[in-house]
This record gives sequence, C-alpha cells and structure tokens, in this order.
Amino acid sequence: MDQETPRARLGLARHLALSVYWFSLNFHWGSLLTVVISTQMLRFVAEAEKGRALGLTLAMGALVAMLVQPLMGAISDRSTFRWGRRRPYLLTGTLLNAAGLLALAYATGLWWLFGAYLFVQFANNMAGSPYQGLIPDLVPPEQRGTASGFMGLMSMLGSIGGVLLAGLFLGQGWLVHFYWLVMAVIMVGMALTCIGVKEERLAQAPPFDWRSFLAGFWVSPRRHPDFAWLWATRFLVMLGFYSLLPLINYYLKDVLQMANFAQATSTVSAVVMVGATLSSLASGWASDRLGRRALVCAAGLLMGSTCLALLFAPPFWVILAFGVVFGLGYGSFISVDWALAVDVLPSLGSAARDLGIWSIAVTMPQVVGPLISGPLIDTFNRLQPLMGYRVVFALAFLYLLLGSVGVWRIRGAR
Repeated sequence: MDQETPRARLGLARHLALSVYWFSLNFHWGSLLTVVISTQMLRFVAEAEKGRALGLTLAMGALVAMLVQPLMGAISDRSTFRWGRRRPYLLTGTLLNAAGLLALAYATGLWWLFGAYLFVQFANNMAGSPYQGLIPDLVPPEQRGTASGFMGLMSMLGSIGGVLLAGLFLGQGWLVHFYWLVMAVIMVGMALTCIGVKEERLAQAPPFDWRSFLAGFWVSPRRHPDFAWLWATRFLVMLGFYSLLPLINYYLKDVLQMANFAQATSTVSAVVMVGATLSSLASGWASDRLGRRALVCAAGLLMGSTCLALLFAPPFWVILAFGVVFGLGYGSFISVDWALAVDVLPSLGSAARDLGIWSIAVTMPQVVGPLISGPLIDTFNRLQPLMGYRVVFALAFLYLLLGSVGVWRIRGAR
C-alpha cells in the first residue's frame, strides 16, 4: 500500500455528514430488495414462475451494478471538478435514480418493471460508487473503524425505516406513495452529504489510457493476497445473504401461509436491522482495538445459524428471535468488513476504483444468488411442496460457513 497523506481527525458532525447518504441508500435498497420488488412482481407473473422472474430481475439489475461500480469509481478517481472528485457524481446519479424510481412506481407490466429496475441500478451505482471513496479520501487510519461504525449504524437505521414503512404502505395498497417517499429520502440524504462534506479539488488527473484503465480492474492475487482473500470471503458471505434475503417474502407467504406476508416480511427485516444496529457501531469501534478478523468470522457464523433454523419452518416468533441473531451478525459484518477492506486496499491513490472492485463481491452474489435460488425454489417445490426453500437455505448456510472461516487467510490485518 502506498504512503498515506495525513488527514485531519473528524468530529461528530463530519462523521454524520459523511455517513448520512448511507441511510438513504439502505432505506432505498432495504425496502426494494426485501419487500417492494417481490410484492410488485406478483402483479405481473404466475405463481409457479415467481421465483424465476424475481431471480432474473434481481440478477440482471445486480449485473448492471457490478459493471457500473468499478467504472464510476475509476472515473471519479481521475476527476478534477472544482466541487471535488466524488460529489458531482453523487448529485447527478441521485437525480437520475429519482427518475428511475418514478418509472418503477407507475410500471404497468413485467417488461416496464424490468427496464425501470435496471435503470435504477445504473443511476444508484453512478452515485454510490464514487460516494464510497469519500471514507478513504477523508478519514485518517486511526478513525476508519469508527467511520465504518457510523456507516454501519446509518445503514441499519435506513434499512429499518425502509422495511417498516414499506410494509405499512404496501399493506394499505400505497405502492406509488411509497416510491415517492423513497425518492424524497435519497434526495435529502444526497443534499446533506454534498453540503456537509468538503473535498479538495484534485490538482491534476492521473494519466489515462484505456489499456491501463481496463488492466487496473485486475488485482493480482499473487501480489495482493490479502485483498484477494478479502474479496473471496465477502463474496461467499454475501452469496449466502442474497440467497436468503429476496425469498423471505415468499417463504412467509408459502411456508407459514401468512395472509399479510408483505407486512410480516417488513417486521422480520426490521427486527434483523434492530439487531444489526445494536452491533454495528460497537463492532466498528471494537475492531480498532481488538482486531477485525475474529469479529468478521463470528458475524458470518451468527448469520449462518439463522439459515439452519429456517430449514425447520419454525413459528413466526422463533423466526423473529433468530432475526435478532442474524441482525447482530449482519451489523457487525457490514461495519468491520469495510474497515478490513480499507486496511488491505492495494493503493489509496485508486481507492474508489479498488473499493469498486471490492464491491463486486457484493454485487456479483446478487447476480449469482437469485439465478441459482429462484429456479431451485420453483423446481424443487414442484417435486415436493416447500422443498425448494430447504435446499436454498442449506446452500446459504454453506456459503456463510466457508466465507466466515476463510477470513483467517487475510494476514495483513489483525
């Protein structure tokens, strides 16, 4: 890793300004991925095909994100705007994101829904990828765990608010109204971060040519083994997470046969995020003092235990209890894994690009997970009712187990 430029320590106000857009992003995606898209999908597809349709839609959207994230990160690394490297893209991407949400709100068919969702993924990642470069840009090394904790806290609060309000609005049939609310949240979050965060203008853009640009998206596992292991373990944990998350709505509908399954899903998700909130800020702080690997490993194993519980179709109150356990693990993982990533970045000079590559370990599971789990659900449920859910949750546990254990291969961090 190259030599770091000294950075001023951040006070509470700057931490909050830097992290508030995470609230908006997670309000947005927490509600759409958990409740809104899967519920809206039922308007346009047959019951027996809902798994495949949802899987394909989420997978193609994640593929768009996977391509946009490193590209926009690398472009922002080289930007010399007077307003800074990151904030112009944050502003533009958020405005386009709002337009895409409007298209989703008034979708009248499956292809309309599909196209609008892809556009939302493009615009959201146009803003989000440069935004995540602000932490390594502005936060000194001794405060990275704390900044990561604030990021995790804002992420959890956003997700809690998003899923609770999504369940409430959809339960009343207010789908369009909810999309307008999401638009307002992302616009306010963007404004607060753009106003509250001050960037220094990049004096001169690094030399650019397409060959070196494209080559830069390959990080050699031999030269940077810690980054490679970090990527692989995050991929596995997120593969488990995204094999589970999109199907909870249908699990409660089909397995527990809950009438108001959308609102029940939002309740489960909110309980998860409450647990995550309890662990996120404390875990980030603790990782600065106790080390990161043990916390990341324990977090993944806690999430895996929930997958095992779901295999046995427990009562709803048991699912809520395990939701807290899952949340404790998820909040700790999200907070600490970010700090771990910044610790082992190949180069701080290309931080947004490298974090964009690292983020592919989140977006690629969103492609692979639904493409596997959606068809598995439909196929095995035809062979034996509800068997598909057991198959998918068993696979999710395996992914989480492997990802949790593999973090010990990262040698360059405590």
